[in-house]
Amino acid sequence: MQTTQRQGGSEQLQTLMQQTQISSGPPPPQPQLHQQISGNLSFNGTLSREDEEMSKSALSTFRAKEEEIEKKKMEVKEKVQLQLGRIEEETRRLANIREELESLADPMKKEVSLVRKKIDSINKELKPLGQTCQKKEKEYKDALEAFNDKNKEKVQLISRLMEVDQLVSESERLRMKKLEELSKCIETFRRD
Repeated sequence: MQTTQRQGGSEQLQTLMQQTQISSGPPPPQPQLHQQISGNLSFNGTLSREDEEMSKSALSTFRAKEEEIEKKKMEVKEKVQLQLGRIEEETRRLANIREELESLADPMKKEVSLVRKKIDSINKELKPLGQTCQKKEKEYKDALEAFNDKNKEKVQLISRLMEVDQLVSESERLRMKKLEELSKCIETFRRD
């Protein structure tokens, strides 16, 4: 910003110098300029009174312009600060309005939010319980399958035992019959 001010100041100085040249008329040709410069300088090399007054006038005009620029700059700065203050105040007001709108939007919003949080919490608790339940279900199914397999095997063995029992009974009946026949045979031999 200071560089811009310096550039602005140097541009104003150049403009001021050009205005001074315009007011004094077109620049004289080179030989006349040399004569004028040498005529304006005294023997000891100092400026003439007229040139000195012109340079003081130009310097005071330049200073006045610089003061005017500084004054304008301060005015603009104050206006910017004032606008910034207003913007900050408006921002605060808008934030308050937004909060009020959010609270008015749905009076049940907080309750709904709490219920949702509770649901999320329960879901977190249900997940491991569900996994445990699935694990226990699998263990139960495996145990039930093993139980059913053993039960089938038992039924088959009982069926086999009944078959064997029938065979044994049949065999005993046949043996009894045979014994009776043999016993009859023996009795008939005795009689004879």
